[in-house]
Order: sequence, then C-alpha cells, then structure tokens
Amino acid sequence: MDRRSIAASFILLTLVFTGAQAQVSASGLSRAEGMGRSVYGLGLAAGYSSGVGISFRSHLPSKSSVQGIFGIIKTSSTLYMSVGAEYQYDLVRGNQTRFFAVGSTGYFYRGSDRNEVNGPFRVGAGIGAEFNLREAIHLTVAGQFVYASNHTVLPLPQVALHYYFF
Repeated sequence: MDRRSIAASFILLTLVFTGAQAQVSASGLSRAEGMGRSVYGLGLAAGYSSGVGISFRSHLPSKSSVQGIFGIIKTSSTLYMSVGAEYQYDLVRGNQTRFFAVGSTGYFYRGSDRNEVNGPFRVGAGIGAEFNLREAIHLTVAGQFVYASNHTVLPLPQVALHYYFF
C-alpha cells in the first residue's frame, strides 16, 4: 500500500464512523470520570508505532487513557513479536465522539537468531478518535507521525477494536 491509499483509508474510516454513538455515552467513560473509577477494555490493535496484537486499555477516572499491546507469532524457524504502549489524552468528549492526542512507543522483532527489523524501536505522536459501534464495542482510529530507530519519520494510521467492561 502506498501513502496515498493509507491516507485515503484513514479519511474514509473517519467519515464512515462519525455518525456512530461514541464511547462517551451516559453509560460509558464520561460517567466513569464522575464515579472516580477506571473503565477497562480488551481487544486488538495494529499500528506501526505501538505494535500489533492483543490490547488492554484502561481509561482512568480523568481525561487520560493508557494502553498496552502485545503480539507474538512463531513459525517453524521465525519469531514475529511486538510490544508497545500508548497514552491518550482526551481533547473533546461529546455525545458522538471522543477526540484525543496520542503518544505511543513500541519494539518490533522478526528473526530466528537476530532481529531483522530495520528500525525496531519506534515512537509516535498524533491525534485520534474513538467511536462506539455496538454497546461496549469501540473502534479507535489515529494518525501519528512515527519515528523509527533507523531515523525515518512516516505519517501512518493506527487502529484498535476494544470491548469495554463498564
């Protein structure tokens, strides 16, 4: 996929889901902030900065969320692994959407004896939005500028799908 098709996909996803109910509904995260307790989510995430795999998110009783991502696949001779984290700070929390600033970091590994990934350490920063698809199922899309340890900087999307335990 080239950069134009990635950017077009990100814009299309954002437009498609702007009419969906948001994570900030009365039974969701906006109520959690007032109750003084965290809301937890479990799901899948994929991003060039924070990694690909199973994701656990905690929306703290404030405007902050933290997320950890871990994924591992082992074939007969090759190990694929990523581990990462995200911090999200709510900028706007309304009835339809949650917009946030995001920072992320991750480490990627591919190989049998040594890491063959060019630029395995990554750091990203950008903005994102979260949308409620059904009851407690939420889709997150974010655009980040990602710096890799091989000194490249790329604007790339990240996506996640979580089930929240309210």
